[in-house]
Amino acid sequence: MEQQAYIAIALFLVSYAFIISEKVHRTVVAMLGGLLMVFLGIIDQETAVHHIDFNTLGLLIGMMILVGVTAQTGLFNFIAVWSAQKAKADPIRILVYLSLITAAGSAFLDNVTTVLLMVPVTFSITRQLKVNPLPYLISEILASNIGGTATLIGDPPNIMIGSAVKELSFMDFIVNLAPVAILVMAATVPILVLVYRKSIRTTEDLKAQLMKAKAIDEIGDVILLRKCLTMLGLTIMGFFLHQLLHLESAVIALGGAFLLLLLTGERMLEDMLVKVEWTTIFFFVGLFVLVAGLIETGVIARLADAAMNLTGGNLTATSMLILWMSAIASAFLDNIPFVATMIPMIEEMGTMGINDLEPLWWSLALGACFGGNGTLIGASANLIVAGLSGKEGHPITFVSYLKIGFPLMLLSMVISTGYVYLRYLI
Repeated sequence: MEQQAYIAIALFLVSYAFIISEKVHRTVVAMLGGLLMVFLGIIDQETAVHHIDFNTLGLLIGMMILVGVTAQTGLFNFIAVWSAQKAKADPIRILVYLSLITAAGSAFLDNVTTVLLMVPVTFSITRQLKVNPLPYLISEILASNIGGTATLIGDPPNIMIGSAVKELSFMDFIVNLAPVAILVMAATVPILVLVYRKSIRTTEDLKAQLMKAKAIDEIGDVILLRKCLTMLGLTIMGFFLHQLLHLESAVIALGGAFLLLLLTGERMLEDMLVKVEWTTIFFFVGLFVLVAGLIETGVIARLADAAMNLTGGNLTATSMLILWMSAIASAFLDNIPFVATMIPMIEEMGTMGINDLEPLWWSLALGACFGGNGTLIGASANLIVAGLSGKEGHPITFVSYLKIGFPLMLLSMVISTGYVYLRYLI
């Protein structure tokens, strides 16, 4: 390999090591790593900009604004109180309901946004019932990554894959990934109930107090709520129709977001732009440039060639390799940088004799999304929940999460292996 390729690999690995160590904020690491790729002449500025996926960034920003405005209405607090009352204030039933709501919300909002909304609500309910919040939070982490697997917009890896593979529509993700996500959720929830049934108990008096609360009182602005629900509905409908409309998903998400800001007036504009998770956005920007250095120096092509030699170009073997490699890697590394590296590698395989790449894309999506459940550092949603929980005085330790998350991740991968094989490879 040329000297530039070795420099690109070194930059990527050093950046990755700092991201994993968490000693420096991962956004700072990714941006500095990307800038060094340009500064050291590995790629020029124009090439770097060309590799930044603005469709992924636009989709994330649009959904963050839409959900941020909707949160102002109190809708999510209403859903939490309503679900707790539907569960008759029973702690185990509440765990099941909150997990299912988190999974559903993660499918259509995105898992990072969903957990940001669900964690404060969860603490509110657990305080009223005086039960340990950790079983609920760990269940919500797992549910967010499982639910986020089901759609194009649910989990950052899916957003990145959908943006890179233009032939895959919003409906394609639902048709191909939602069935296995439902299967995994159906297998996971009963196990969580079995594990936590004895550790979350409350008194009848505390249940009665929660049952007296009026869920509708949580809605603070009915007019704004109507506007939000209308624009969210139109945006999601746009995702379903984006191929017919010949519009990228980012255009639809940003269109819905800024139409809602138009309807709400200037009072919301600055607040919502401040609340966009710009650290996440710039993390993506830096990653795209880091990976661009590997692509332009031919490193990705060599990796793809090595994988093809290992599997002999066999579609079944290649799919299984990607599925399990993605899961194990995503458990111990953040799945976002891993997927950013894998996408060009799979694209390269398309030039090496594998004509049907679809099983590989779905294997990558399933491995990266479900694999994120393996450890506390496996996905962005995990780290966000852990951070919020720690601030409330209930730290989630790496080992305590590992005991629950890793076995359930392995179960999800066994289910996914059977699903991929039966659906695409026989």
